[in-house]
Amino acid sequence: MTSTLIVGGSGGLGGVIAQYFADRGDDVIITSRDKARAETIAAGIGVGVRGLALDLAQPETISASLADVAEVDNLVITAVGQAANTLAQFNIADAVTAVTMKLVGYAETVRVLRDRLSPGASVVLFGGLAKERPYPGSTVVTTFNAGITGLVKTLAVEMAPHRVNALHPGLIGDSPKWRDVPNPPYSAQTPIGRLVTMAEIADATDFLLRNTGINAHDLYIDGGLLAT
Repeated sequence: MTSTLIVGGSGGLGGVIAQYFADRGDDVIITSRDKARAETIAAGIGVGVRGLALDLAQPETISASLADVAEVDNLVITAVGQAANTLAQFNIADAVTAVTMKLVGYAETVRVLRDRLSPGASVVLFGGLAKERPYPGSTVVTTFNAGITGLVKTLAVEMAPHRVNALHPGLIGDSPKWRDVPNPPYSAQTPIGRLVTMAEIADATDFLLRNTGINAHDLYIDGGLLAT
């Protein structure tokens, strides 16, 4: 049995990815900042799925939060901090929390689990297309998603022979944010004529985890939007 830990797997895209791995028979652990929420959602995903409390914005607590996690084959960190934060109305506290969560929290999670990764284990960190396509209010989001690129490169060196890759989704058409929005942004601009789906993101996550030739790579799942 394969063990998959999904940090941020208690909702949205993380929950879909958790379901993907649970459905194929993996031993799945998901996390949320709230333990009760994590456990409730884990029970809904499937029998044997575990829920843990973990707060990436408080990296000094991560080691204790993961104390009872044993060997891990797949580590996926999807948690996001996407609140708009314009320079005109810059919220320093929100910016510090978002950057701490996305960069320090991600790095500390990998560090804590380093000695518990199985010999063939790999890691996928989630960024986002704002790295390449900034928008008003995305200064912090664009910055920390660009930081994910640097993080996977240095982790791939420090974690060798374990592989570390990044996945950068575009807008996801069937996500809770966009599925009920008529004509969501960019859907007509992608060469595939639509936004990507959560199932496609889950499949791409699996690809990065299992393909042993992919390492220190940024994978954009955007339907070809960056080509337009």
